[in-house]
Amino acid sequence: MNTCIDVGMENFMIEVVTDKVISLPKHRRVREVVVPSEYKTKTGALFKSRALQYCLEDDVNILADTDWIVHLDEETLLTENSVRGILNFVFDGQHQFGQGLITYANEQIVNWLTTLADSFRVADDMGKLRFQFYLFHKPLFSWKGSYVVTQVGAEKKISFDNGLDGSVAEDCYFAMKAYMEGYTFNFIEGEMWEKSPFTLWDFMQQRKRWIQGILLVVHSKEIPFINKVFLGISCYSWVTLPLSTSNMLLAALCPIPCPQFLDLICGFIGAVNIYMYIFGVIKSFPIYRFGPLKFFLPSLGAVRCRESIASEVRQVPWQLGNGEEDSDKIMSDNEEEGLAIDPKLGYRVRFPSHIIRET
Repeated sequence: MNTCIDVGMENFMIEVVTDKVISLPKHRRVREVVVPSEYKTKTGALFKSRALQYCLEDDVNILADTDWIVHLDEETLLTENSVRGILNFVFDGQHQFGQGLITYANEQIVNWLTTLADSFRVADDMGKLRFQFYLFHKPLFSWKGSYVVTQVGAEKKISFDNGLDGSVAEDCYFAMKAYMEGYTFNFIEGEMWEKSPFTLWDFMQQRKRWIQGILLVVHSKEIPFINKVFLGISCYSWVTLPLSTSNMLLAALCPIPCPQFLDLICGFIGAVNIYMYIFGVIKSFPIYRFGPLKFFLPSLGAVRCRESIASEVRQVPWQLGNGEEDSDKIMSDNEEEGLAIDPKLGYRVRFPSHIIRET
């Protein structure tokens, strides 16, 4: 709240979505929305998508279609630059959905291994996410579930009521559906802050849920193939990661002659992956903010990123072998991660657009 005020915003609201009453202090800028236990959507949406859809119901929503919502996970922190970037995006008014960069190495670092692993996500935001939004204005490879900026009218038309297929990776399904409906997206300048999972187990649980949810979206009959082809390629390149990484060992034990062009392609892919870890660390630990020592050591750690890659690889066969069994545990996984937690499901910062224009 103070961040928004420091930037000069005057008319905004922070809305906390919760499964249970948490008795937030009364404040004119804070609204607590409790999702009733008996509430059911038309398609039977679950978890976070159910809570978000409840906020869009006519007797709950208090915003006009021209207003804007910023969806944040419970652990996401606004920065002044991100608020300025959101305001610029809203003023531009050409796109209905937007998203920006999230970094994970701010303030106190709890787990260096998971933080270095998440440096790949920073490079992913600066590369893939920014490229698809700036050049195509479409979520060709989907987007994240936090730092999501939406216009209310467009969000209501897309909705989060998307059945089971849209209940695990609700952000991915929402993006594909908006893409299918012809809405446009743009990249928002200004980073937000998050914390990486505190333990390696939480890290693996997080990745497992992502793969399970994205597979549901890729296999959903409601999303046309043409809209999810790049998402499918990205997803299955992740699912087959154990096969590609095993080549590091098998190539030495069982050398098989390969065409030179294939070696070049494999080498290029490996080099790009290592580069993304290094780039993510450089972006997360800028030398002007952390000093030479704290800049150099994480960069060195990023070069030694095999442990980070291995932790990504290990959870793939695990989740594929336990998909149905784990489906009943998804809610508790979300709670640990902070994406659909109990009692707090997350919070939304709402910007009434006519007030923003005055600002």
